[in-house]
This record gives sequence, structure tokens and C-alpha cells, in this order.
Amino acid sequence: MDAQYKPHDIERDAQQFWDTHQCFKAVEDAEREPFYCLSMFPYPSGKLHMGHVRNYTIGDVVSRYQRMQGKNVMQPMGWDAFGMPAENAAIQNRVPPAKWTYDNIDYMRNQLKALGFAYDWSREFATCDSSYYRWEQWFFTKLVEKGLVYKKMSTVNWDPVDQTVLANEQVIEGRGWRSGALVERKEIPLWFLKITDYAEELLTDLDKVDWPEQVKTMQRNWIGKSRGVEMTFDIREANGHALTPVNVYTTRPDTLMGVTYLAVAAGHPLAKQAAEGNVELTDFLEECAQGGTSEAALATMEKKGMPTGHVAVHPLTGDEVPVYVANFVLMEYGTGAVMAVPGHDQRDWEFATKYDIPIKAVIADEHGQTPDLTQGAHVEHGTLIHSGEFDGLAFQAAFDAIAAKLESLGRGEVKTNFRLRDWGVARQRYWGAPIPVKYGPEGQTVPLTDDELPVELPMEVTVDATGSPLKRMPAFSDLGDGWTRETDTFDTFMESSWYYARFCCADNPDAMLDERANYWLPVDLYVGGIEHAILHLLYARFFHKLMRDFGLVDSDEPFQRLLTQGMVIAETFYRPANNGGKQWFNPADVEVKRDDKGRPVSAVLINDGQPVAMGGIEKMSKSKNNGVDPQSMIDRFGADTVRLFMMFAAPPEQSLEWSDSGVEGAHRFLKRVWRLVAEHLEAGEPGALDVEALNESQRELRRKTHETIKKAGDDIGRRTTFNTAIAAVMELTNALGRFEDRSPLGLAVVREAIEASVLLLAPIAPHGCHALWQTLGHADPVIDAAWPQVDDAALVRDSIELVVQVNGKLRAHIEVAAQADKTAIENEALAAENVKRHTDGKTIRKVIVVPGKLVNIVVG
Repeated sequence: MDAQYKPHDIERDAQQFWDTHQCFKAVEDAEREPFYCLSMFPYPSGKLHMGHVRNYTIGDVVSRYQRMQGKNVMQPMGWDAFGMPAENAAIQNRVPPAKWTYDNIDYMRNQLKALGFAYDWSREFATCDSSYYRWEQWFFTKLVEKGLVYKKMSTVNWDPVDQTVLANEQVIEGRGWRSGALVERKEIPLWFLKITDYAEELLTDLDKVDWPEQVKTMQRNWIGKSRGVEMTFDIREANGHALTPVNVYTTRPDTLMGVTYLAVAAGHPLAKQAAEGNVELTDFLEECAQGGTSEAALATMEKKGMPTGHVAVHPLTGDEVPVYVANFVLMEYGTGAVMAVPGHDQRDWEFATKYDIPIKAVIADEHGQTPDLTQGAHVEHGTLIHSGEFDGLAFQAAFDAIAAKLESLGRGEVKTNFRLRDWGVARQRYWGAPIPVKYGPEGQTVPLTDDELPVELPMEVTVDATGSPLKRMPAFSDLGDGWTRETDTFDTFMESSWYYARFCCADNPDAMLDERANYWLPVDLYVGGIEHAILHLLYARFFHKLMRDFGLVDSDEPFQRLLTQGMVIAETFYRPANNGGKQWFNPADVEVKRDDKGRPVSAVLINDGQPVAMGGIEKMSKSKNNGVDPQSMIDRFGADTVRLFMMFAAPPEQSLEWSDSGVEGAHRFLKRVWRLVAEHLEAGEPGALDVEALNESQRELRRKTHETIKKAGDDIGRRTTFNTAIAAVMELTNALGRFEDRSPLGLAVVREAIEASVLLLAPIAPHGCHALWQTLGHADPVIDAAWPQVDDAALVRDSIELVVQVNGKLRAHIEVAAQADKTAIENEALAAENVKRHTDGKTIRKVIVVPGKLVNIVVG
């Protein structure tokens, strides 16, 4: 055996072996328990970043571990290839998005292979492959037939320069994130899927999955089930002429007697009617059309409004209150109208204060008194006051009584509502899957037939910033005889909502899914960032239920267990720039001076020796230039070192701070393991492992081996805390380094410990363990080896060490027989020399024995 650890040679040989023998090709086997491990697939941006490496290493460790448990493991990989980034790159680089995308896929695939991930590459696909999205198109046409799809006018964030709809998150201070243009609120026709039909099931089925509670809470809040009252306000013009009544929904009917105005959205029919002939109000409606549609934006924007000149009639008192158009009300939420109770809603209070609208208190404060409303609204629940027949009622009683009164008058009813809105699946860009619909000369809207699918996206297309080129391509859109094809493309969430299922049968050209999907699904472990906790996961859950209801899958949920990994963070360094901004420098270009505790105290740029400011530790990003190239780390240390550091530096759910010294430490550990094996083989042939003949030191090492096996198995298999599993193996190798017994029996104990170490590290550092397992004389590769079994007899201790405290302070360590009773332990503790020094002449008031851990002697 070469005593030198040469990671690049080792990793090349291991990967060649895996490829040649197709070691990770997953084949369905009814006799074996399947385990489907999936990491969220990447966007092919060009290079892997450390967040990718962390995500995929976590999934790979679990996959390899489950394989060692005897399970039939599938771990696929593909590419989330459609979307705006490819178009932006195409505009910048003047290449078709397809070429940019597929070139990046080739590069990133090689990076993934260099890291040794155990992927079944035979299942690989990109979502921009027509063989993939044609089934998405097919399924969409079936949803149309079932009435689960509709098209309607919808108010959206519209970028007038990029000619596209923007998500709320893409509107930055009222401007498009890419173009910088002022965003408009515009009505356009959009396609929607009826996710709201599944709102209740999406909510209740969260109880069926093993997900972080934080993610479940985020989904519950997004679905937003609420119980409230929908009521009707009659509307009158100033001259008393009756207009169409307005419905409002509220979860606080207990505040109904405090209504002092109604507010409607700029897009509400009442607002449009009032603006006829009113130039000032028309201008205000146009102003409201500028800006985003997110609830976050509404919460922080300046509250503005204008009176319509109309009044609303209170459904219980008959009092008239003014009707305003307000910029904080949107047609997309609720009914597009709200009853405003400024005494008990802060948003309503701000508006009422600005426009001098009366503010009434109808809920008492915690002392039962009228609350002070001069500084803000009183928003807590409480007892009703100034509410006529409802005075004195608490929230629930008031809710029920007012709801009953409204219902008896035919003016309202209790309703359960959801915050969730139907999923808009159309986008007005080019690089996406074409929506399979055509329009006829007489206004017909017809889904395409199976024979007309797939609608393939033209690939050799020049993209600019003036909207979708599909709209300017008659060869694509004009079908003849007055028929035209839809030029909108699918929201890219469509592709990522079912890719996990297609991996089960990616080679089937004749069906979306087949019976293999039910063998593998649901996914046993899904690994990805918490930033996808709401939309991607919610849409995937919805899509899965649609496929279930069409008989394509049997299960209710797509992902049984979810692991959300933390960010990779690193130090940042900068100098002030002339334009008032900051020039950021990569940590690799900076020399940091640290104190004796390793804390940074100053930094200079290496190439000029001048100081740079330290900007703190933040998520690796291009904007802060603090990313570390995974390829450079692989080239320098090898893939196993990168993988080991990623798993050792922090538990997977926590942020991982990048540390060059930590990477070097991981590399030193792998070299130590390699050296331990080399030294062991040089020491001679081990004898038979006769456990009955072991001496005390041999039993101690063997006990350490099996304690490590037990801990590492629990840490990886149940807790997914890989860092503690690695730490346990490190302790075992330290024990091996101290063990000097070179007798045949001693070498047998060492051989067991070394082989256990190799097996426990095999999921984390697979290349080196592949080589070491062969070197230790095994014919079968380590990936086919079973996880080592714990010998419970080896864990039994003849004696145990206990901590002894006096009044809570550590004073001694004692060793007692493992079966010693409380009295024997107390006597041993009291007899310790250092304990006697701290108890002599004092009254011993109590002796507390915590079995297996400590003794605490309380003295007075």
C-alpha cells in the first residue's frame, strides 16, 4: 500500500470503477425495500456553488448509508432548465438560451461527477427537453377537460420594458428587478390552475409528512384558512340613487359597530364607476396602477385614498359611511372591498387619521375601559362597548351573535375562506414550455389533442428585452385557417412540481408515468433550501394530488421527509467605492490577522498590502464576492476533503461558516486515516478475534469501536447530524493512534476498529474508503458492504467513571464497578482525597447520585 494519501489518483480510480460497473443504476425490485433520496435539482447557471455542494453531499451521504442498510436506493439528478436567467444571459452574451443552458449543463454535470455523487445518470433529464415537457402539456390538456384550468383577466406586476409579468419578489422599490423600469399594475388574460379546490386537503395533509415544523407553519400561513363573516353593504350615490351592493369579508365581525368608512380597490367596479367623468379620481386610479401587488409592499407603503362620493349603508344600524378608493386594497385579495374599523385596525387607523375620518372604539381595553386611540389602533380582542345590544360580549360570543343577526336580516353569513389564490401558470416569456392551447377564428379556445403534442419550443431563437419572440414568429403561432397557437409559456414552477415523479420512469416515451412511480414514491427524503418552503413545495404537493386523482400515482404526498439545509456563509471584505458603494474582495485575495483565539482583528488585500474593511459573515454570493469555487477546492484537496468538511463543519439545518483552516483540518484527518491503515498493514497479520481472551486495553478499544458504530448509525440514520457522527469516528481514530498492542489479538481488535472506521466514513468520503476497503483485502466494493453491526456485549463495562462535585463544583473523578449500588458510590466519592479536603469539618447535608454520570455532595 502506498503510504501517501493521493486523493486525485484515488478519486479517479474510484469514479472509473463506479462508472464501469454502473454501481448506482437503480432497478425496481419487489423483494427489496426502496429508498428514494432526492435533492432539489439545480438551475444550470454555469458553475456549482458551495450551497449546491452542501445540498447534494447531504443527499449523497444519506443515499449511501441507506444502501448499506440493504435498501434499494434511487438517487437521480436533472436540471431545472427553463426561466428568466437563461434569457438574460442570452441577451447579454448574444447566444440562444438553449445553447447557454446545455453548455452549462455539460460543465455542471462534470462538476457533480468530480464530487463522486452516487447518481443514477441514466435517469437524467433537463426540463427544457421536449421529451419531458410534452407530458406536462398532455397533463394540462387533461386538466382543462376536467375543469381544473381556466383563463381570466388578472391584475399583475407588469414590466413595460421587459414586457413580462413579474413576481412580487421581482419588484424592488416599485421597479423591475432587471430593467429598473417603473412597474405597472396591469390586467392581462392568464391561465390558472384551481389549487384552491385542494386548499383544505393541502392544509390537513401536512399532518401526514415528516417535515420541519417551521416549514409546515409557513405553508399553513400561506394557505391561510380563516373563519369569518361575509356581509353586504348597500351603496348609494350622493343623490340617494341605489347602486350595486358591495360584499366584504371579515374575521372580526365583533368590530362591525366601529365601521366608519368602506375602502375599495382601484380595480373595483365601484371605483371605476365613480371615476367616470371625475378626472382627479381617474388620475388616482392610474397612480394606483403603478407599484407592486405584494402584501408586504401594501403594509409599508404610504396609505393614500380618494372619496368616491358614494356612501355605504351599515347593515345593522342603517348609518351611512363614506366609500373611499384606497391604494392598500387589492382586487386579488378577498372581495376587493374592506369594512374599515380604524379604532381596531392599524392600517385603517393610519388612513382615517390622514383623511380626518371618525375613529370609534367598540372593544374595551384590558381594564374594561374605552381604549386610548390617539396614538394608534387597539387591535387585541376584548369585551364589546358602544355596540348596542352586543355590549359586554367577549369575542367569540360577539362573533356568533353578530353573525346570527346579519343572517337573520339576510345581510351576511359565516364563511370559511382561504388566503390561498389559484395558481397563475402563464408567463409572457420565450424560454419556457409552450402552453398547449389554440384559438379559433370565432374566439374558440381549444386544448391541443394528443396527436398535436408536443408543442416544441423553437431552440435557435435570438432573444432581446422586448418581450417574447414567439409573438413575432408566425411559423410558431399561425396554424392557418384563422387558428393561432398560444404564445405564453408555462410558469417554471410547473416543471419543478412533478420532476421527482418523472425520475421514476424517465425512459418511458409513451406515458407521463407508469407503475414504477408507485414503487418509488413518495420520496423518502427530500433535501433543499428553506427558501423553497412555500411555493415550490406547495405546488409540488398540489400537482401530486392532481396526478393521484388522475390515477397516475397512489400516494397522497410527494415527499415523506424533508430536510432543509442551512446556508454556506463566509467572511466579507470591502473598500468604499467612489460612487458611494462598496468594492467587495474575495476572501482568497485577502490576508487576515487574527488574535490568539482566532478572531479576526484586521485584514489587507494581498496584491497591494493595503487595509480592507471587514464586512462580517454573510451568505456566499456574487454580490458580496465571498464565494469559494468548489472546483478550486477539489483541485487542491480532493472531493473527499470537501465533502467531509461540508458534513463536519455544522449540522445540516444550521448555517455553515466556510473556513480554510477547517478544510485543511479535514484533509489532515483523511491523511491520518490513510496512514493508520498503512501502519496497521505493516504491523503484520492479525490473529482471530477471540473476544473471550481480550485484556482490559483490548476490551476498551473494542468497546470504543462499537460505541462509535452505535452513535454514527443513529446520527446518520435517525438524526441526520453528520458532524457528530464524524466526530465519533475521529475519537475512535485517536484511540487507535494511542493503542500500541501489536500482538495478533491486539491487531485483530485494531483491524475491527479500522474496518468499522472505513465503513462509517464510506458515505461521507467514498473515494478513499473505496480504496482502503480493497487494500484491507475485500473483494467486493465498499458500496456493497453492509453497515457494521453493534455487538451489544462489547458495550458492557466492568467499571464506569463518575464526576464528583462538592456544592456543584468539580472536585474529583472516581471509577466504580458498573453494578455498584448507591451506598458504594457515595462511599467511594466521599473517600476521594480532593473531596475530603473540601468536606472536612463541614456538615454533609445531602449526597445526590446521578446514575452513570455524577455525584454531587452538598455541604453546609
